[in-house]
Amino acid sequence: MSDDKRHHVKSMLMRESLLDKGVIAASETPLATVAVGVAVRSGAARPDISSADAVKRLLLGANAISFPNAASGAAAGVSFNETLNKLGIAEAMKPKIKIAQGGRGAMELLARGEIDIGLTFISEIITEPGVEVVGPLPREISTPTALVGFVSARSKEPEAANALLRYLSSPEVAAVYRERGMEPDR
Repeated sequence: MSDDKRHHVKSMLMRESLLDKGVIAASETPLATVAVGVAVRSGAARPDISSADAVKRLLLGANAISFPNAASGAAAGVSFNETLNKLGIAEAMKPKIKIAQGGRGAMELLARGEIDIGLTFISEIITEPGVEVVGPLPREISTPTALVGFVSARSKEPEAANALLRYLSSPEVAAVYRERGMEPDR
């Protein structure tokens, strides 16, 4: 199964889970996507991340890396674990990984110099002092995460909730998504 097909299947399963929890399917509103990015300490040389092979060399050459804890539900951590598997280096990287509590935790380790490379959603990298975004991981090894809004089936004000979703997916808000390291869906 191709990576795009696997991602589509996973997205469909997540959607079905949300529908089971009581959201209105017809209210599904794509908002933005956010990629897992690579970060270095401020002022450090920016490594090559232009291809899967370049990322693989970077990771294998690092002394230590950090990313959010997938076991606690961090989506960036789940995504990056998949990247390590796609690159075929998950086992080789285990001794080099310092799992962090959230993207902020990974960036704090990086800013303090405890690791060489930090990885989390770009939207989390740009808010932290002492670190810089190198760029997103290549799509061939890391599919950006889609952010989607729904209206709860138990909403007491469904029209207000729909209005909020329309606003959050409007061109007015697109600039805010871009400023925060995301790509608007529309």
